[in-house]
Amino acid sequence: MMKKAYTDQEEQIARFAKAMGHPARMAILRFLASQESCFFGDIHEVLPIAKATVSQHLKELKDAGLIQGEIETPKVRYCINRENWAVARDLFAGFFCECRDKKSCCE
Repeated sequence: MMKKAYTDQEEQIARFAKAMGHPARMAILRFLASQESCFFGDIHEVLPIAKATVSQHLKELKDAGLIQGEIETPKVRYCINRENWAVARDLFAGFFCECRDKKSCCE
């Protein structure tokens, strides 16, 4: 039996990072995070994202667990998944803090 190569935390942060790895998805996340409640409507009408690609980006974000809601028409409603948002924040903060006090070996 092979030993698992990565920890659950490494796999989770990689899923979040992959989902956040496109500027359109970051714009969607920023927009949804600024909303007081779930957004009902078409994101392409408020952000400079082509209608044809919006659902693809929303699907990636939903699959990673960063957003929740219905993304299939006619039911269009989405918002930040606050529970997973907190998990992502903690994972990224921990990851970046691990080596903040170390000097670069390349200096």
